[in-house]
Amino acid sequence: RDALLNPDGSEAEWPDADVIIGNPPFLGDKLLISQLGEQYVEQLRSVYAGRVPGAADFVCYWPAKAWDCIAANQASVAGLVATNSVRGGANRRVLDEICAKGIIFDAWEDEEWTVEGAAVRVSLICFSAKVEHQLVKLDGRVVQKINPDLTSLSVQISDAIILNENGKRSFIGDQKSGPFDIAGEAARKWLRLPLNPNQKPNSEVLRPWLNGMDVTRRSSGNWIIDFGTGTSEGNAELFEVPFDHVSTNVKPMRKDVRRDNHRVNWWIHGEARPGMRLALRKLGRYAATPRVAKHRIFVWLPRAVLPDCQLVVIARDDDTSFGILHSRFHELWSLRMGTSLEDRPRYTPSTTFETFPFPEGLTPNIPAHLYADDPRAAAIAVAAAELNRLREAWLNPADLVTIEPEIVPTAAPGEAPVKYPDRILPKDAAAAKELKKRTLTNLYNQRPQWLANAHAKLDAAVAAAYGWPADLSDEQVLEHLFALNQERAKAGR
Repeated sequence: RDALLNPDGSEAEWPDADVIIGNPPFLGDKLLISQLGEQYVEQLRSVYAGRVPGAADFVCYWPAKAWDCIAANQASVAGLVATNSVRGGANRRVLDEICAKGIIFDAWEDEEWTVEGAAVRVSLICFSAKVEHQLVKLDGRVVQKINPDLTSLSVQISDAIILNENGKRSFIGDQKSGPFDIAGEAARKWLRLPLNPNQKPNSEVLRPWLNGMDVTRRSSGNWIIDFGTGTSEGNAELFEVPFDHVSTNVKPMRKDVRRDNHRVNWWIHGEARPGMRLALRKLGRYAATPRVAKHRIFVWLPRAVLPDCQLVVIARDDDTSFGILHSRFHELWSLRMGTSLEDRPRYTPSTTFETFPFPEGLTPNIPAHLYADDPRAAAIAVAAAELNRLREAWLNPADLVTIEPEIVPTAAPGEAPVKYPDRILPKDAAAAKELKKRTLTNLYNQRPQWLANAHAKLDAAVAAAYGWPADLSDEQVLEHLFALNQERAKAGR
């Protein structure tokens, strides 16, 4: 039966028991309405308000309910399987309550779980009321305590605070909410068309487009129709061919959507990210990382490229910032502060970037030219640029590719043509076959010695910028970073 709600929508009663054991259903919060129905989800969230956050995954209702039973002396102990995302975000608040009033005495933080051929990552959690001298074990090791984020660190870094100095620099990319993307050949054809009735070229509303898989694998070469953030329908329709494409392919699917803005302004992307566009406006390039990926990889993208919502954008164009982000220090922080999807860590602007304490004097609120003469910044920049150069050489060897300038579109009277990034093309069929294997995911799976050495040099430069030894353990790195976060948050930075 439904373990959470009665047929009339009231809360289900669990029977008294010594032990509660279960493998609750896994369903992400964004899938609840589509899978369970809007009425059911509204009842569920109303009944459990104050105990389970509205943005929590479905699985979180079971530990919350089990803890209620323990707190009411209707059970002594519980052991549950949960997705490993229970360690972070809104999900973790359920474990906050358990740790505040009870104890997690045994847990496996991140385990592989294969069901019907599908591999996911899970956390196994056992909890009870606090008992004197209770043995506590994490991943089979005896520890002093288990924190709500399922670590045994002396500090709970999930309590890290967002830092003002990191604000307005990280963004989730553009969410198109419809088939605005087109093949590269179609885009080039449209770029060659004469000026529109408004005397403007189609290049004003066409951009190369990349998503997370384009970064971790190889670029699909797709482009996107982009009318920006505030273009009226009357002005959009003056770009005849792109507007006709959107009218035919996007408008029909938007006419019945729930969100008024998406339905009424159907020619505009669902989340066009005006803040991101403003932050990138004066940059020649920006750093980007997939929101969900096996490896925490950062890449440079030209400003002309529109990033999809499966990328997180960092509005910085200096090698020093890039190097800090790609260091072991930031990777450890992002893995601990973020959640995950199956076996792939998730990166978010708020929890993983905005809480991260950069080295003193090299923070994101400082323009790069102001620390250009800082030897710490220079050392990081050199190491980061070399890492990127080596990676690009491996991805696109000169004997396998040709570099062709992208088409130069027609320009409006008195204006210079738009500059698009060059195209990277295989020299022949054999080269194309080889290049398919050359992806960043495959590179980091293999992690050849030259790549390990390049990262080691970068990590050493970043460690020196913090004033820390390069051989700190992972636990020591996280404790040092958390102390910095707390210090700067207390100072209002």
